[in-house]
Amino acid sequence: MSAPVQEKQAYEQSGLYRLRHSAAHLMAQAVTELFPGSKLSIGPPIENGFYYDIDFPSTIKEEDLPKIDQRMRELAKLDMPIVRRVAKDRVDAKRIILEECTLGQGDATALYKLELLDAIPEGDEISFFEQRATDKQGKERVFIDLCRGPHIESTKEIKHFKLMSIAGAYWRGDVKNKQLTRIYGVAFDTKEELEHYLNMLEEAKKRDHRVLGRELGLFMFSPVVGQGLALWLPKGAVLRDVLSDYMKDEQTKRGYLPVVTPHIGNAKLYEKSGHIITYKEKMFPFMEDEEKETFILKPMNCPFHIEIYQSALRSYRDLPIRYAEFGTVYRYEQSGELAGMLRVRGFTQDDAHLFVREDQLLEEFKGVVDLIQVTRDRLGLNEMRFRLGTRDPNSDKYVGHPDNWKLAEDAIARACDEMGLDYDVSVGDAAFYGPKLDVIVKDALGRAWQMGTVQVDYNLPERFELEYIGEDGKPHRPIMIHRAPFGSLERMIGFLTEHYAGAFPFWMAPVQVAVLPIADRHNDYAEAIATALRGFKDKDAKLTGEMTGFAPIAVKPSSNLRVQVDDRRETLGKKIRENQRMKVPYMLIVGDNDIEAGTVGVRSREDGDLGAMTLQGFLERAGY
Repeated sequence: MSAPVQEKQAYEQSGLYRLRHSAAHLMAQAVTELFPGSKLSIGPPIENGFYYDIDFPSTIKEEDLPKIDQRMRELAKLDMPIVRRVAKDRVDAKRIILEECTLGQGDATALYKLELLDAIPEGDEISFFEQRATDKQGKERVFIDLCRGPHIESTKEIKHFKLMSIAGAYWRGDVKNKQLTRIYGVAFDTKEELEHYLNMLEEAKKRDHRVLGRELGLFMFSPVVGQGLALWLPKGAVLRDVLSDYMKDEQTKRGYLPVVTPHIGNAKLYEKSGHIITYKEKMFPFMEDEEKETFILKPMNCPFHIEIYQSALRSYRDLPIRYAEFGTVYRYEQSGELAGMLRVRGFTQDDAHLFVREDQLLEEFKGVVDLIQVTRDRLGLNEMRFRLGTRDPNSDKYVGHPDNWKLAEDAIARACDEMGLDYDVSVGDAAFYGPKLDVIVKDALGRAWQMGTVQVDYNLPERFELEYIGEDGKPHRPIMIHRAPFGSLERMIGFLTEHYAGAFPFWMAPVQVAVLPIADRHNDYAEAIATALRGFKDKDAKLTGEMTGFAPIAVKPSSNLRVQVDDRRETLGKKIRENQRMKVPYMLIVGDNDIEAGTVGVRSREDGDLGAMTLQGFLERAGY
């Protein structure tokens, strides 16, 4: 049994799970009292809390949540015992739903519960949970709901909770059904746990990449351009280039070959790969040209890389072949699924496909994992684990022979074991064509994110009849490894923005240094400083006084920093505050004394005023 399954089962057997389950019912009771005619559907516990999907007779807003919260607290104090009742049969269950659950309001209010009743398999036990008490005014408060449980013993145990938000949710998750109102809440055993969680949410709100991305000039979204389609602003484009250049350098060291493929492709290519069969709902509408050929916006790059592999006769000596591309792909996500940069409709993957012999598979897979580990270290992500997604033998969504799946799954597991990786097995999480190893990292707030993946694929080489000529002179089938250490630039940058709260490490920051002249007469010196740090060189690869106009300036010619000069006619204090707000790692303040001494006043984003230094001294302080 996989660790995620074990964790889920342990949670479902915990007292906290029962507490949250009962909190959902308490909220439903409060809603039915405050909003007569409300139709209840389902209300399960979830991670950290609970929700209930409700069909309200009229629109409710976030402003209504405190009122519902208050009624929940009043009901909880009544110390209502929560009692489980089992229906005698389906007829009795329907009677309870119509006459007791809805307080006699009949079919119209009970329609969702009746549909849930119909979905319960014949012969299964049908249970209800009842809360009943008399308040101080002598009024009986009663609430009965169709539910299999489990629950706590009394409402008095529900103390530390908070209603959080309202969202839309289609009944049974089907967009063809009516959209209900989902109310989310959180609940914990203690006040301290609740406060810690709420404080973490506040911190997460401050780190929201959608807000920081716009404030820091990284990216934006425009309704005119379209939902889920990011526009990269100059600083975001720089950050994107910094990350992609880093990955390209690492790939070059490891023998990857760059390729570039188009944004659209013939639909026949994706029919052959099987993507149209298994992935059609995620593809944008197909396009037809004047010759009646059908094209699609590519949802993934692998069929194109396969075509490049097939363009020449391959020998066993040629393998492994490692094709790498920062390729932009397009996937039609529902508007409700979009989430800033974390889920978009157009994104660029650091995609690569390795074509390997069977005797190379293990070492090549380990090489990919090593690249992922090196990358995570460079990004400053210290907590990382892996999840092995395998085929669910009871599902028909996968393609390929079970024997090949077994070989691929065994290869990944062996690689993980030999490298001593911390990994879980998650049945059913494989891609449709092969098992995969997902990378799970934790951010500064302890939140887990799935970032990057590696997949072993015997099936696409089979579908495309890929071959290489072996040492025996006969054709053999290569194995493919799909990998994307970043996952996508969009998701990775969204994640890093939240992880670092926009204060990116020096090597990654879009603007590494801001030069702040105190007055207009210092502007030329500030520009000379910027010129030196940007790494402009003469024919001798050396900065000279003649180049800058200021003889004292001399630095290593390899600095190549990203520098901007803030020469606005503002006070120095305002410039410092605004560059601090923009999270620039270093500010260099220049005035009369600096021009005379050939120095700069250094100010660090984290450490404040560091005093006057030579330019070379600053570079050494910055790690250059």
